[in-house]
Amino acid sequence: MLFLLLPLLAALFPGGDSAVGFEEPVSYHLLQTSTFHNHSWVHLSSGWLGQVQTHSWNSSSGVFIFLYPWSRGNISNKEWMDLERLYQSYFLEHQGFYISQLMFKDPFDMQMAAGCELHSAKGFLGLKQVAIQGHEFMSFQNKTWSPSPKGGRKAQKACNILNLNQVLTHMAHRLLSDTCPRFALSLLDAGKAYLQRQVKPEAWLSSGPSPGPGRQLLVCHVSGFYPKPVWVMWMRGGQEQLGTQRGDILPNADGTWYLQATLNVAAGEVAGLACRVKHSSLGGQDLILYWAPQSALGLIFLAVIVALALLTGLGFWFRKHWTHCDAPCSAVPLK
Repeated sequence: MLFLLLPLLAALFPGGDSAVGFEEPVSYHLLQTSTFHNHSWVHLSSGWLGQVQTHSWNSSSGVFIFLYPWSRGNISNKEWMDLERLYQSYFLEHQGFYISQLMFKDPFDMQMAAGCELHSAKGFLGLKQVAIQGHEFMSFQNKTWSPSPKGGRKAQKACNILNLNQVLTHMAHRLLSDTCPRFALSLLDAGKAYLQRQVKPEAWLSSGPSPGPGRQLLVCHVSGFYPKPVWVMWMRGGQEQLGTQRGDILPNADGTWYLQATLNVAAGEVAGLACRVKHSSLGGQDLILYWAPQSALGLIFLAVIVALALLTGLGFWFRKHWTHCDAPCSAVPLK
């Protein structure tokens, strides 16, 4: 049935699996962290379409929180209520399982990731993974729970118990193989204007901490761009500087991205260097920021500002001096 949904994806995002404005294979995942402490649970959950967070979860009220107007997708209110009830019942079912069946002791942390991802050759693949105290514990795929090699006997016991529970196994399989793909495509349809948007980057240059005597660290900052794929490189003429170091692409609060690229160079060799930025929003017109000319202009501008400030200060001083001195000086009686 899922292959019948793939033409919808092609219609929404023509040109291959990586959608325009959606820079990775189509996926939707729920991430959950649960902490058991002082005989009570605290749950933190979020939903992600690719690398865009679309939902959070209020564990007290048992409802999803929509982070965008389109986060509801194109499904009915009844379906949403069913999903919320299903997710909440899943919480309750598993809270007791780890304490009563596996005898985990207070306190402990559990991390869970569950979702589906589109692969061109195989359609959507669903997967669920569970970690305890930050270590892989077990996973679920193709209607079967499997222990992690590092999960030990408790992981094997958990999988044996869960694989015997056909009701929960069927529910998990249906959520991952049917509900998740339909919901992911529904989100893509509802959010396509947001996901296909193009936001131009802003770029600026600065000096980083000195890497050593006679060396200088040049930093190229690129921020506010969307979608995520970007190319940033320090150049000399048309030659790429292979010493360019790119940091991680980090998210901004508004859903755009930030990146910095650095170059460790001899202080006497900065002339002629430039940072070049390529991004889909620029329409082929790359951003090029030259280091030496901008630095020289900056120094000249600073010198002009300082000179004007000094001249202005001197002008005010002379004006104040003569204003206070002219009348009193002329009024002094001669003896």
